[in-house]
Amino acid sequence: MLTMKKVDKGQKSALTRTSLTLLEGVALIVGANIGAGILSLAFGAKNAGWPVLVFWIVVAGVLTTISMLYVAETTLRTKKNLQLSGLAEKYVGKLGSWLMFLSVVTNSLGALIAYTSGSGNILSEFLGVPPTIGSILFFLPAVIVIWFGLKATGVAEKFITFGMGILVVILVMASIIGPGLKSEFVLYSDLKFAIPVFSLTIFAFLAQYTVPELARGYSKERIKNLPKAIILGMLITAILLALVPMAALGLTGPENVTEVVTIAWADALGNWAFFTANGFALLAMLTSFWAIGQSFLTNIVDKFKFPSEWDVKYRLISLLFVAVPPFILAYSGLVGFVDAISIAGAFAGVVMAVIPVLMINKARKINEQEPAWNCGKLAHPAIQSLLIVLFTGAAIYTLLGLFSVLPKGW
Repeated sequence: MLTMKKVDKGQKSALTRTSLTLLEGVALIVGANIGAGILSLAFGAKNAGWPVLVFWIVVAGVLTTISMLYVAETTLRTKKNLQLSGLAEKYVGKLGSWLMFLSVVTNSLGALIAYTSGSGNILSEFLGVPPTIGSILFFLPAVIVIWFGLKATGVAEKFITFGMGILVVILVMASIIGPGLKSEFVLYSDLKFAIPVFSLTIFAFLAQYTVPELARGYSKERIKNLPKAIILGMLITAILLALVPMAALGLTGPENVTEVVTIAWADALGNWAFFTANGFALLAMLTSFWAIGQSFLTNIVDKFKFPSEWDVKYRLISLLFVAVPPFILAYSGLVGFVDAISIAGAFAGVVMAVIPVLMINKARKINEQEPAWNCGKLAHPAIQSLLIVLFTGAAIYTLLGLFSVLPKGW
């Protein structure tokens, strides 16, 4: 029962520690990443082409992983259990804390809105019910797992992510062996539309917000699992982010690919693939909803300094904030799927490039406690500068694209 969970008074934190295995940590990373991003990448890259997308997946993946490792070291240098906004307040100040919290809110809402509407549409097709009812049916297991906390989320992610991986392999192999991929669709590229794709790939690596969650899931004796989980999870993510658009674009062509990739992909493969492709999409949305929702909830607890994440009243308030706004916005008709993802990715990308750099540099100066692991030369000023320049440039381009000063890319 929730009331049995106690906060260690010595920690003076509303966030409690738990115990995750390496595999559960990897599953949390992959589960968080494989969601709205992977479902939108093929459409977002249709004008730029798959080779351009792969280039940005590598660049964004490496730089986002480094940013995540900065957050990991900052967390390990901090005695108190804090979420991203709490870490930003400690090492950057009030402005940094609010920017970080707004980044979490923007990225989380962007993803959760997409999962709400997407799951409603898929379950509407499966069950013949209105999309709103489909979204409610999706919300039940999504919200229940988040309610029971980080450990429950890690265990659920482990099993569902494995099932999701099997469905991806089936779909990709069926695309290659069955109808076959057309080389002109796979190898086409146009650099004029290259830069907007970067913002989408930044969003596709959503799991940077889960790092403080992972950190409190590993004891000092097992803390080396933290960087391992981050690196392995991001590597698996990158492979999946490249394979799915390759198969979809190579099979359907850029002219026929849909905003939610599984729709056109399933049509091209035949009737049997309808349930497989949309089953994959549902699992992708569910795993990402769990990881992002869990991180979003604890960021709310940390930012508003609730007495405990396990206080039923405050947990219910936090969970309502996680679940209700995405549902309302998803059915407001105001939010475009891929545009919303690009905007969220651009804004969050700048914050997650700049703030972790400031945090790790300040945390090293203060050195509140010696970390059991550190980034070493990955925190070199040249690498930090590259992170900031590329992510800020992508955000500026996205903003100009909104006003049609530069091409949007899709």
